[in-house]
Amino acid sequence: MSNHITIYTDGSSRGNPGPGGYGILLLYNGKKKEISKGYRLTTNNRMELLAVIDGLKALKHNEIPVHVYSDSQYVVKAIKEKWLEKWIKTGFKGGKKNRDLWEEFYELSGKFDVHFHWVRGHAENPYNNRCDELATAAADGKELSIDDGYENGIND
Repeated sequence: MSNHITIYTDGSSRGNPGPGGYGILLLYNGKKKEISKGYRLTTNNRMELLAVIDGLKALKHNEIPVHVYSDSQYVVKAIKEKWLEKWIKTGFKGGKKNRDLWEEFYELSGKFDVHFHWVRGHAENPYNNRCDELATAAADGKELSIDDGYENGIND
């Protein structure tokens, strides 16, 4: 039995902004689950962050430590270097983008023991590469969802 849940995530957008998507790979106890979703208009950073949020939302239990692997330095550094804590304390002063998603992540992450790890994108990591495939396929899909936070301008 594994002592933690592993989540790999990746986000993509065709243009920035443009159609976008994310890919998530959940790994636990020899089981694997893939999740992806596409949006008609969004940004790469929003998809990177939304992948982490939806990965955490997909978990059925919160008592097991979670290790998140992302190739987004934006996401990983915001957590590990405590940028997010500063942004929250200052009310996202200075025009920090994606406030809606960061606030959702912050609230959600408090329910888990989450550890972040940066992985090089488009390298030799098969899990990260699979997430990239899922994200780009979702961005190129036909039935794309609406990223309300982006399209309604509430992300900044």
